[in-house]
Amino acid sequence: MDYLSRDSAPFGEKLWNEIDDAVVEAARRNLIGRRFLTVFGPLGAGAQSAVIDGKKKSEIFEDGIVRTEDRQYAEIPQVYDDFILLWRDIEASSKEGYPADLSSAIEAAGSLARREDKLVFFGNRALGLTGLTNAPQANKIKRGDWTSGENAYTDIAKGLTMLNDKGFIGRYALIVSPDLYLDLQRIQPGTGVLEIDRISKMVDGRILRAPVLGIKKAVLVCCEPQYMDLVIGQDIKTAYLELIQLNHHMRILETVLPRLKRQEAVVLYE
Repeated sequence: MDYLSRDSAPFGEKLWNEIDDAVVEAARRNLIGRRFLTVFGPLGAGAQSAVIDGKKKSEIFEDGIVRTEDRQYAEIPQVYDDFILLWRDIEASSKEGYPADLSSAIEAAGSLARREDKLVFFGNRALGLTGLTNAPQANKIKRGDWTSGENAYTDIAKGLTMLNDKGFIGRYALIVSPDLYLDLQRIQPGTGVLEIDRISKMVDGRILRAPVLGIKKAVLVCCEPQYMDLVIGQDIKTAYLELIQLNHHMRILETVLPRLKRQEAVVLYE
């Protein structure tokens, strides 16, 4: 069964390839979570749930029955965004031989990417998902003024020390809101080095700017897959919905689940 209904679209493979290329490229430019989280999958469109194991996961044997303790079964939610291609635009492109205007598809792909990142950073209460910024067991550090002195460098060093002391050793990533990212673009007095470059060396270059964080937010994580990852069922794909008033209604969709297995592998700067 073609659940994407592509065969019902009144245009050919050439346009589908153009749409796919535009959507994937736009999503790649916007996605932040996938730049530091390990991807588990793709598992396929039929995968509906995944397990989130806690630190104390174990099998309990009781009266001939085995159950797994400290394990949560979570739904892999569908994330989507819709767009419209106007029939006259497609006809003009076909007749004149120039590429189709796929601005609406590109905008929808960017919107989908932001929805995925919101799941990563904020979770979703209705789904029972915890994000990086609202994990109750995350470590918290009061953030200093990152526009002066060595406050930013000192804060990140303190966070890394905290993670190391708790046994979270491996790849680290610092994700910051756009305003804090700009605060790091200054020469550190007495060093001749940008503050962001000094910090970058501590996290092996993984400093990411995440617009979905809003303002005045920073998150430091140990992003090894045993602590957190991203489950992909169906990766980003475009489906054909229907023809309304001759115009083509389309949907970009994916199924994705951020898994925060160890909340203590997160440091929040408040």
